[in-house]
Amino acid sequence: MENIKEILKQVKQGRISIEQAEKVIQQKNTMDFATIDWQRSTRKDYGEVIFCNGKKTAHVVSIFEAFAQKKQNVLGTRASKKQFFAIQKKVPQTEYDETSQIIKAIFSPIPKRGCVAVCTAGTSDIPIAEEAAQTAEFHGSHVIRVYDVGVAGIHRLFARLEEIRSANCIVAVAGMEGALGGVITGLVNKPVIAVPTSVGYGTSFQGVSALLTMLNSCAEGMAVVNIDNGFGAGYLASQINRLITTK
Repeated sequence: MENIKEILKQVKQGRISIEQAEKVIQQKNTMDFATIDWQRSTRKDYGEVIFCNGKKTAHVVSIFEAFAQKKQNVLGTRASKKQFFAIQKKVPQTEYDETSQIIKAIFSPIPKRGCVAVCTAGTSDIPIAEEAAQTAEFHGSHVIRVYDVGVAGIHRLFARLEEIRSANCIVAVAGMEGALGGVITGLVNKPVIAVPTSVGYGTSFQGVSALLTMLNSCAEGMAVVNIDNGFGAGYLASQINRLITTK
């Protein structure tokens, strides 16, 4: 009984009862410390993602091993080097991007389609932007990176504007006052996802100032995710890009 379809087939054939099938499915999904959602890719087209921060290294290793046994691609966010090295010993296919703190284990090639542009106001915003970019790539999008084009030198943004406009969806990552998202939104006809970062001086309040700027923008066509939520922005951008490219 390698998968849910096989279990359901056996129920239909009368080889096992519904109660037995339920027990098997629960056993296949459940560890002492985690319940893996193997059906997420069926419901959402994208599989489960592991948030690694705060988890014991041994737990993260076990979860990655479970995905490796099924040869399922898996993404881990906010992962430490320590966690990566421990995982790599058990799952050699894993790769680690230190900037975004993302671990990837890819067993099947991921075809890319369409385009997502990921932009930052400053160089300090790149770690969050890379989390968005790596996430979008993992979920099947081509990504253009347009970094350090904030409003302090707005000519830098204008120099890359046609490139940005070529994307199906744009992620704008900014700390400080967080103006980049609204400025880009006013210059393009594509959906923009704004990501406030915790980059900034004291009265930026660890990203609250940028968040409020983005939420109060009058530029129509911009959505806002939580502070430092590069993963959420990259995931949503990839979903938008997929819908556009499958029309």
